[in-house]
Amino acid sequence: MELFHSTRSTASQVTSKQAIRKGIASDGGLFVTDSLGEKKVDIAGLTDLDYQGIARTVLGALLPDFTEEELADCVAGAYGEQWDDAAITPLKPLGDDFILELFHGPTSAFKDVALQILPRFMARTTASDADERIMILTATSGDTGKAALAGFADVPGTGITVFYPDGKVSEVQHLQMATQKGANVQVCAVRGNFDDAQSAVKSIFADGELAWDLENNAHTVLSSANSINVGRLVPQVVYYFAAYAQLLKRQEINAGDEVEFCVPTGNFGDILAGYYAQRLGLPVSKLIVASDKNNVLFDFLTTGTYDRNRPFFTTISPSMDILISSNLERMLYYFADGDTKLISGLMDSLATTGRYDVPADVLAKIRKTFGAGWADEDQVRAAIKDCWDRNHYVIDPHTACAYHTLATTPRTPGVPRVILSTASPYKFPRAVLEALGVEAPASDFACMDTLSQLSGTTAPAALRGLENAEVRFTDVIDVPDMTGYVRDTAMKMAE
Repeated sequence: MELFHSTRSTASQVTSKQAIRKGIASDGGLFVTDSLGEKKVDIAGLTDLDYQGIARTVLGALLPDFTEEELADCVAGAYGEQWDDAAITPLKPLGDDFILELFHGPTSAFKDVALQILPRFMARTTASDADERIMILTATSGDTGKAALAGFADVPGTGITVFYPDGKVSEVQHLQMATQKGANVQVCAVRGNFDDAQSAVKSIFADGELAWDLENNAHTVLSSANSINVGRLVPQVVYYFAAYAQLLKRQEINAGDEVEFCVPTGNFGDILAGYYAQRLGLPVSKLIVASDKNNVLFDFLTTGTYDRNRPFFTTISPSMDILISSNLERMLYYFADGDTKLISGLMDSLATTGRYDVPADVLAKIRKTFGAGWADEDQVRAAIKDCWDRNHYVIDPHTACAYHTLATTPRTPGVPRVILSTASPYKFPRAVLEALGVEAPASDFACMDTLSQLSGTTAPAALRGLENAEVRFTDVIDVPDMTGYVRDTAMKMAE
């Protein structure tokens, strides 16, 4: 049986089901397996499979203690009628390159790919007590929150609490969360930025006194829907294979040809999934990290120094406004050849000083796989306009970071390049209109209508319908109050 353990210690070994249920390791590390890549995916056979078939194949290689029947049920439920494109993640030509649209799920963001299936994974994990409730606890920079809420709303045996940085998400993102229906959901704004909220959530997971209190008085255990949860991460591996399959079907490549991916990322989960795909046998030439003005990842991949001691910028790509990229820890574990002592030391340094330096030999290996670029606000806006002018195709500000990065990255002859498009432009209609040089109306919903008329596309009904949805959640708290908020919420849901 393939077992998982913390990035910081191999002392405790758990199954993938246990890792998914637990979310984060007891020592604060993230769950990894040393068996990653031992089982390869048959590249040549991808063309015979639809998205669901690719998902069953890839997830079977990553989550071995789920039966074929369990995975088939999870996949069927996650990737069905709630998607507005039968391909789930369709690949489209974009000039000389390609764009992988990851926003056709119920909340119009790439997080849906993982968060439609994570609750189904959770339902098939084994509880020590049949009456035990799982409380999903998540910090969001904008998109994870709504996708997690949509996935877990009214799922039996679960509750979900989402924290987001007050005033640092778009109007549409805020309304998506604040209007969420469901008897088991709670949403709260936090005074601070995403890193503040995410760090507090990690501390809450490590709070033994709180865990005892919740388990004994509310019959509740905490778990995560952030990409720190391996059950959130592995479904994202699937769409890299799906992109490759679509290139094969179009005869753009032959089986075994390499492909380059450019990925807008903040918490490093979306692009780490590409590295997992490479380990499973996908011919990945390069994984290019695209950052916004909060370019801590670019600096790290350039210098080997990770330093979050820098100004935090609130940008028009809010889901990438992150200075502590949690999933980088998993990547470092693999490139450090499983040296848990090194990883533990680096993370301790990050916690105490806000920075760390990786050994030169580790950085050299990382840079063979990962490239990096970033875009400032003017470059993001220029990328949105350039993409429209050249291709008559509208991209959101996060995707624009990748568009700019790819445009400024030297092309490897003969290697196709794929941009991962992480959100619908209708989630950020004001920023998009302004980038296109169009006067933006007063409300984001009028902006959606203007963008629809301009582009000849239709705003997703779930986004356009937010204008008249009832706002249910208005709480705003300080970071130190988050632990008490979680305790109180869990107790109320247990009543």
